[in-house]
Amino acid sequence: EHQALLEAMEQQSISVAKAGIVCSLSARTAVLAAANPVGGHYNNGKTVAENLKLPPNLLSRFDLLFVLLDRPDSQMDRLLGQHVMALHGGTATRGTAGLLADAAPSAWADSEAYKAWKSADRGDVPISVRLREGAKAADGDPVPAHILRKYLSYARQYIQPVLSREAAEVLRDFYLQLRRDGASAESVPITSRQLESLVRLPGGR
Repeated sequence: EHQALLEAMEQQSISVAKAGIVCSLSARTAVLAAANPVGGHYNNGKTVAENLKLPPNLLSRFDLLFVLLDRPDSQMDRLLGQHVMALHGGTATRGTAGLLADAAPSAWADSEAYKAWKSADRGDVPISVRLREGAKAADGDPVPAHILRKYLSYARQYIQPVLSREAAEVLRDFYLQLRRDGASAESVPITSRQLESLVRLPGGR
């Protein structure tokens, strides 16, 4: 329910009224949510809020919004089908990263641009190619789960990032630019919550 999700994100608490028990529980946690567009198809002519039918006050509380479009792609469709069949067949040991590493090279990978990329900066490389190369280099397991848990536990306990004056000015200017660009009614509302999100994201990075 949208109202229950809004309460958790707005007041960091969840109200429970069941079996004669009424209480409020603390809910200080990150929220990761996924939603399908109305009608099962994303309409590029509408805003994100219109496609998802979510109220602006709830949508604006998410730090990051990603729109993932399911476009037909023969290679990725084959990988997905192979992964699903491996899960049902009990042979999925390497995971999706292994499938990406074993995948046949794409048309882009056969081009001269790909060869140039191999010895140059990788900033403009498609994510699909970067994932495939990373899976080959790390054999499908870049960071073991237990190492990642220890890293996150250490970071929460000992790492306390401090926002420098220069970084604060950059974030402020970027926020003002977002406010100017989001002045139209068709965009996601840009409020001070987005500025707080901009402060949190570099700290996590």
